[in-house]
Amino acid sequence: MIRTEYKKGGRPTKGAAEKKKYRITVKLNTQDYYTLKGKAKNAGISMSEFVRKVLEEGNVIERLTVEQAGFIRKLCGMANNLNQLAHRANAEGFHVIAPIHKTIIGKIDEILNLIRR
Repeated sequence: MIRTEYKKGGRPTKGAAEKKKYRITVKLNTQDYYTLKGKAKNAGISMSEFVRKVLEEGNVIERLTVEQAGFIRKLCGMANNLNQLAHRANAEGFHVIAPIHKTIIGKIDEILNLIRR
């Protein structure tokens, strides 16, 4: 039995359009360099990837800060509490649960205002 084609396995080779074979050099002053470096770090990507994303999309969105992520976790917990209160309101009547709803809604508004800053 003669094998005419040998498959070596592994990742398929990239096409000519997918390969990153072009390199450009950009001269930046100190302020611009550290601005680019900081924005790329905040976005959690390399400076090259940051420039590619800006080229594609026109902007790069920074990742959430630890503080903002904490606020979102609190919102998720409050949403769970609201869901439980809604079930309770359906069972016992909304007039019993209304004051608790108002306090939770006030806390949610506070957290949303903190996130927006």
